[in-house]
Amino acid sequence: MSRRLTRPLDLALLALCLLALPLLALAQPAPHAATPLEKAAPASAPANATSVAAPQPRVLVKTSDGSFVLELYPDKAPKTVANFLAYVHAGFYAGTVFQRVIKGFLIQGGLFNRQLQPKPTRPPVAIEADNGLSNLRGTVAAARAADPNSETSQFFINLVDNPRLDFISDQSGATWGYTVFGKVIEGMNVVDAIGNLPTGPQGPFTADVPRPLPIIESITELPADAVPPAATPAPAKPGAAHPAG
Repeated sequence: MSRRLTRPLDLALLALCLLALPLLALAQPAPHAATPLEKAAPASAPANATSVAAPQPRVLVKTSDGSFVLELYPDKAPKTVANFLAYVHAGFYAGTVFQRVIKGFLIQGGLFNRQLQPKPTRPPVAIEADNGLSNLRGTVAAARAADPNSETSQFFINLVDNPRLDFISDQSGATWGYTVFGKVIEGMNVVDAIGNLPTGPQGPFTADVPRPLPIIESITELPADAVPPAATPAPAKPGAAHPAG
């Protein structure tokens, strides 16, 4: 209780830094002790058990900078995963961009087109950040505004361990954290390359827009028995290899 109530100034300062993009704000609560993606070991099955757990859904994200594969966790974030897959199956993400890159923090996209105009979205879903998963490097989480229950199409990928974005309590939007619903399992080198692009102001945004804009060409769900394709980077573009300034 004391940790939660003695850090309002810290939370406010962190929130102000990230509210430069109001719809995309990522408030920064205090570190949380939960360890991400460290699921409890399953109980020993009876000797005659023959059932096999269904594989987790996976999606292939093709971008102008290369491709990568996400594994999703509907057992931990059923509403968030269902919402994300609804956008995937509708082809919503084709032509959207990663419009926000903060080196050593995250990359974010899935709402704005190449002209940095937002696409119409489905109704928001309820937050599921209290699912025991943490914002570790490579995890994917749902972006939202100040209202905890405002998740729509946007997502972000953590470039480093960001436990300050984890659930603390349901006291406020700042302490709710952000819903982790999957993880990069192939092609993290592509995510890192996007995370190292130079950034600056562009369109309606005052900062953090990568140059050139990484385009999401498609996101498609992979068959359950498919072997993930090799997630290799696309040919280098002018300026793409330059680190962020």
